[in-house]
Amino acid sequence: MEFSVTKSALLNELSTTQGVVERKTTIPILSNLLVEAKGSQLTITATDLELSIRTSCECKIKKEGAGTIPAKKLLELVRLLPEGDIKVKLLENHWVEIVSDKKKYKLVGMAKIPAPIIENLIRKTKFAISMEESRYTLNGGLLILKPDTLAMVATDGHRLALAETDHKLTGLNGEVKVLIPKKAMDEVEKLSSAAGSDAHIEFAKDESHLFFQVGHRLLISRILTGQFPNYEAVLPRDNNKSVVIERAELSDAVRRVSQLADQRSHAVKLAVSNEGIEISASSPEYGEAKETIEKEFKGEPIAIGFNSSYMLDFLGAAADGPISIELKDEQSAGQMRPLADESYRYRYIIMPMRI
Repeated sequence: MEFSVTKSALLNELSTTQGVVERKTTIPILSNLLVEAKGSQLTITATDLELSIRTSCECKIKKEGAGTIPAKKLLELVRLLPEGDIKVKLLENHWVEIVSDKKKYKLVGMAKIPAPIIENLIRKTKFAISMEESRYTLNGGLLILKPDTLAMVATDGHRLALAETDHKLTGLNGEVKVLIPKKAMDEVEKLSSAAGSDAHIEFAKDESHLFFQVGHRLLISRILTGQFPNYEAVLPRDNNKSVVIERAELSDAVRRVSQLADQRSHAVKLAVSNEGIEISASSPEYGEAKETIEKEFKGEPIAIGFNSSYMLDFLGAAADGPISIELKDEQSAGQMRPLADESYRYRYIIMPMRI
């Protein structure tokens, strides 16, 4: 976004919005103005959630776009500038550059997360959230924001899904962790999906609430309280027996074999040897099923039981292509990783079952 506007026109519209802008808010985004440049119009929007105002004026636009600017600082600065044209430019890092005559200023904007990233992180993890209300700290996903990475993790104690991707979050110096309830994750996923691939989500938080803004839509959710488990402690480090298999091939085999699995435990057995991977299940009610997929495997044979529903949840969210199944022994958690999607580091940890 890049435009020029006369001081008098901009000051007039900024003054109009000041009664609505929330000054004492704990919600950072409400003390910002949404500034949109399109055609030959500059549109400025302010809201305090109860009341909104939208105003506009003529301007010369070099590059169409939109951004958020701290309302109070912008008004104070514009008031002090000399008469004449003011040039406004949205920079790469969400900062806003303001130039008047030979004077140049930069204001900090709100950091934004690309909508497809947050949508992907949620889709890859939310199925692992616990449905047991008594375990309320597991009834949501943990969003982890770092200056260079975004990650989300969810677990129900039997399995854990962790997805991480590289993305620069300007203005963030340390690590921010927030527990998002599953219902809020569902809604953010819907908002992100509807917003399109070029859209951004503006994210903010206070002590007890989370705020997700997509365009003119603002979602407010409570933060889940309590201590999320130390998920890093359960990530396998020495699962040195691995076999690689195509996602579709594995998914189809597990889906077929699980038809004859015990309907309470959904247990299937994976036996890995130099002959390949044998997937089997049996139950007194239905009988037994067995399929062998020829794959290269070097090492001691190993047989382990997993919940087939848990496996299919992950395989449904993983990218098409090869999946690495990494095991240690019959009693230790297994790990599955898709190898085709290089933009996300995606790990799925699944506890073994007795078979």
